[in-house]
Amino acid sequence: MMQRNIVLERLDVPPLVRRHVEFVERKGLGHPDYMADAIAESVSMALSKEYLRRYGGVLHHNVDKVLIVGGQSRPRFGGGEVIAPIYVLVAGRATTEVKTASGGEEIVPVGPIVLKAAKSWVKNNFRFLNPDEHIIVDYKIGKGSADLVSIFKRRGEYPGANDTSLGVGFAPLSDTEKLVLEVERYLNSQVLKKELPMIGEDVKVMAVRRGDLIELTVAVAFVSRFIANRDEYIYAKEEVKRRIEDLSSKVTSKDVKVYVNTGDDITAKDESGYYLVVTGTSAEHGDDGATGRGNRVNGLITPMRPMSMEAAAGKNPVNHVGKLYNVLAHNIANRAVKETGVEEVYVKLLSQIGRPINDPLVAYVGVVSGENEYNRSKKELESIVIDELDRVNKLLYEIIEEKITPF
Repeated sequence: MMQRNIVLERLDVPPLVRRHVEFVERKGLGHPDYMADAIAESVSMALSKEYLRRYGGVLHHNVDKVLIVGGQSRPRFGGGEVIAPIYVLVAGRATTEVKTASGGEEIVPVGPIVLKAAKSWVKNNFRFLNPDEHIIVDYKIGKGSADLVSIFKRRGEYPGANDTSLGVGFAPLSDTEKLVLEVERYLNSQVLKKELPMIGEDVKVMAVRRGDLIELTVAVAFVSRFIANRDEYIYAKEEVKRRIEDLSSKVTSKDVKVYVNTGDDITAKDESGYYLVVTGTSAEHGDDGATGRGNRVNGLITPMRPMSMEAAAGKNPVNHVGKLYNVLAHNIANRAVKETGVEEVYVKLLSQIGRPINDPLVAYVGVVSGENEYNRSKKELESIVIDELDRVNKLLYEIIEEKITPF
């Protein structure tokens, strides 16, 4: 039986929910950073599926360097237009030439796959952002070749880590974290979009908790075609605020104070003072985005918790620990809290390049609990870590089937 490098430690600190101050952020569906992550992941998934279809396995690729350069638009009450398109650059590396088992060579059409995946994601997630009219998609993909026989022979049951990197996870989520997640998802839900179609996809939620008071600062891009004048804008903004307050009362018992679009100039009589967009995203007018600047794999930005700097989106799901270990760390933490009942768990997984991905150099688990509870849980915690490490290969299919969204 393999000897694992598991380190368990009881942390003699108060859990986050008992600390006085907490900060949490989520960048929503139409935020340019979210868009960059989503396009990177969509391209990776499209490549993975094509490699699987052609060769029965996912070949090497990393497309985790997506840049979004904002365009120009002219929103106005009741309408507006895009006058310069958003520019999307997908950069990275992919296997473009494959030596097959029969000795032949094949060319993988990476370019068309990139373009189709990026445009399909936009088409499926935005109502008014037209991928053919409002976006230019470009790509700079480094070419790579692969020998199928050599690859699958070399991989073994568990492939070697492609990098020396650190994955980080924690559980459980605090009320503040749950609220931030729920507010953004609610504002971008299909149900609410039908009721309030003026709510654009570009939503950002920032929360601060001080004691038992949570303050939410929410930025909501309103779609100009649905807003005829200043009064309608003010009404829409107040309605969004009311809806968030109603939702908050169902998520937490804490007091919640909501602010919406605090940058507005409410004295302005025309469009200039308000957060209006034509297509649903601020990327239409100068707001840029890049992969890795947005949410971590649990959908949040949590500066009060340990976080990885890795951009999980767009990395290959076979052996890129920058993706797999961040997902795995959260899985371990969630299981540990659920199955052992300890108060809080922090997991850090350190890979070593070339080492089998189920055998990290160090698997660290920090536990916030009483000493007796910790001692009772140690064997079970270690068992959970080993079990999750040994199922790391299954993450590949969960990611490809989009059961896991790493942002």
